[in-house]
Amino acid sequence: MNLDAIQTALRESALDGWLFYDHHHRDPIAARILSLDPKAHITRRWYYFIPASGEPHKLVHRIEQARLDALPGAKTQYSSWQELHLGLKNLLQNREKIAMQYSPNNDIMYVSMVDAGTVEFLRLLGKEIVTSADLVSQFEAVLTADQIASHSAAQRAIDSIVAEAWLEIGRRLRPASGQPRALTEYDMVLWLRESMRREGLVWENGPDVSVNANTSDSHYEPTADRATPIREGDFLLIDIWGRLDSTESIYYDITWTGVIGREPTQKEQLVFSTVRRARDAAIEIVEKAFAQNRPIRGFEADDAARSVIRDAGFAEFFTHRTGHNITHEIHGSGAHLDNLETHDVRRILTHTCFSVEPGIYLPEFGVRSEINMLTAPGKVWVTGRIQQELVRI
Repeated sequence: MNLDAIQTALRESALDGWLFYDHHHRDPIAARILSLDPKAHITRRWYYFIPASGEPHKLVHRIEQARLDALPGAKTQYSSWQELHLGLKNLLQNREKIAMQYSPNNDIMYVSMVDAGTVEFLRLLGKEIVTSADLVSQFEAVLTADQIASHSAAQRAIDSIVAEAWLEIGRRLRPASGQPRALTEYDMVLWLRESMRREGLVWENGPDVSVNANTSDSHYEPTADRATPIREGDFLLIDIWGRLDSTESIYYDITWTGVIGREPTQKEQLVFSTVRRARDAAIEIVEKAFAQNRPIRGFEADDAARSVIRDAGFAEFFTHRTGHNITHEIHGSGAHLDNLETHDVRRILTHTCFSVEPGIYLPEFGVRSEINMLTAPGKVWVTGRIQQELVRI
């Protein structure tokens, strides 16, 4: 935990303090920001208050009185609910505007960890509870130089793997022997997994290889028992993500589409070009904001992409947010590019990473074009290859 940095951020945000609260690990954000053991035995409520200035304070149950001993600050113990209520009142005395892992109307559910009853009680004490969403982004999503380097390493490996995957599909469908080999979506998933293992990458579930109507399922995942054959004439999508096998590494996450053994149809070209323009519109609005040192929030980039798809008449077929924050977790705790699933008002911060991945999903096929971006003071850039046309296999 970086106490000085947290208190500086609180003062810059005109907040009186940040109240952390946990019970049975309901708030993993608190554990990460405070550098607590994520597997500690927690059966009683604990509270940790960091004021904008001055010494932090702990409120812990006597049964688990050592739970926060690794953190600086004075400690108060409680056993009864009456002691707990009095302890909270004293803990927050003369503090009015307090950040917690809370989101008004649950708009940013990713940080909405505090139960309604706790918020109600604190409001009865006269406290104004505000969202910690931007604070969480600052201390969870801002990357170090080493983390950015790890993203670049994953990018180089995965871009190379995907380029080779298109060639591998062609080789298997059109072998030199002249006898085509049977090939399924899952066969290519296994090939991609082995390729990533050789590069020292790790990942969550996936990757996704899908053809034709399956490409319209944005979270499709073939298995050994459920996989469609890949054949000449198919429309194909590859969605792949991975990171280096280290504790602070950052994911790289991309999606490409192509056709096998033919030229794209007019409809496929139209859908792809629309998705490409939507992607580029989101890229451009973020680039301009950073070049002008103007704050930009996640929903603004989503609006830029979504308006392109809406104007092209495909609004109903763009069924997810435009992008997500990327950290050591594939979906990080920073701002998402979203004004559909949530109204994400979090700022896109300097030294953060995120995806841009608009899509159009028709019944017969779907197109998504996904790239990653990194930000720095005054600039932002796409970290890997950018698909400009449908791949021909």
